[in-house]
Amino acid sequence: MKTIAKTALYFIAGFTLMLVAIGTSHADEAAPVGSRFILNNHNGKIVMDRDFQGSFMLVAFGYTYCPDICPTALSNMAAALDELGDRARQIVPIFISVDPERDTPARLREYVPHFHPRLVGLSGPAGMIDRVTSGYRAIYKKVPSTDGDPKNYTIDHTASIYLMAPDGKFLVKFAHAMNPGEMANRIRDFID
Repeated sequence: MKTIAKTALYFIAGFTLMLVAIGTSHADEAAPVGSRFILNNHNGKIVMDRDFQGSFMLVAFGYTYCPDICPTALSNMAAALDELGDRARQIVPIFISVDPERDTPARLREYVPHFHPRLVGLSGPAGMIDRVTSGYRAIYKKVPSTDGDPKNYTIDHTASIYLMAPDGKFLVKFAHAMNPGEMANRIRDFID
């Protein structure tokens, strides 16, 4: 009986973590989503959240060594922007790394052009990354490698994409692997 209860508890905990990670958990809907920040972009320049005011922001969190979630999210983001055509110029696509140890500006500069020419890669000190993810109600957690190599870790992280208004206010969160056409249509509701 104890084994069944333990298994059920692990299942519930795992399912809850999965919901949070894919962005379908809605804890405290009244709290604002978004955060002020000072980070380094992929060209090594210090940027602040206010540098993007006046434009919509499409924000994704992840890391460049991510094997599947991040490439899928960024590819879908890029396809949605392409589908929007000229209207996409109103949107700044942003990828915020949750792996400041490995995701230097040089690494981001090499990575982001693979997805979209206007994609902005951001990273910075762990404390600022914690602040930004907390403000967006995103989560991330370093997972040590099973091979014992401390540099060969992965990171569990929120896979949602956030659309922010030109004034910095949260508009909508897109679930991971959302069809780019559906994402583009939903974005049109805000930019048209």
